[in-house]
Amino acid sequence: MGLDLSLTSTGWSCGGGYGVISSKNKKTQRLIDISEEILGICVSRKVEIVIIEGYSFASRSGQAFSIGELGGVVRFCLLKSKIPFIEVPPTVRAKFATGRGNAAKSEVVSSISAKTGIVWTGSGADDMCDAWILEEIGLFHYGQSRFDWPKLNISALESVDWTHIDS
Repeated sequence: MGLDLSLTSTGWSCGGGYGVISSKNKKTQRLIDISEEILGICVSRKVEIVIIEGYSFASRSGQAFSIGELGGVVRFCLLKSKIPFIEVPPTVRAKFATGRGNAAKSEVVSSISAKTGIVWTGSGADDMCDAWILEEIGLFHYGQSRFDWPKLNISALESVDWTHIDS
């Protein structure tokens, strides 16, 4: 499962399905709502591993604390449920998708649409696309990728640490 965490539009992708998770609640209840929905998807889809987009250190300071809280809650819930996860930095996700680690969201969506034929539209389209890329990174790592990726794009994955999962 690929997971792009956000307080307003968490993108997920798993086994050909994808979507966004949101909550109208605020503060702690929103964290609970999002993490419970993620766990529900993991259980219903029998997820074996989650690939989470790591923290963006360019986030505005107020948002950084909130997204850090969400990330901590989700990671705790996954650990407690014995669902392993890997973190992939945003620059790695962008480079895997486009060949450039600093690609804009619109470039990432365009590149993936061109490669896959999937049209990403509507509210949360870039979040779903990011989650799809994260899932594809996991599939590629385990030799189950549905696509051929250029060597430049694949080179982005050299910095991802899989040792605690693969050992």
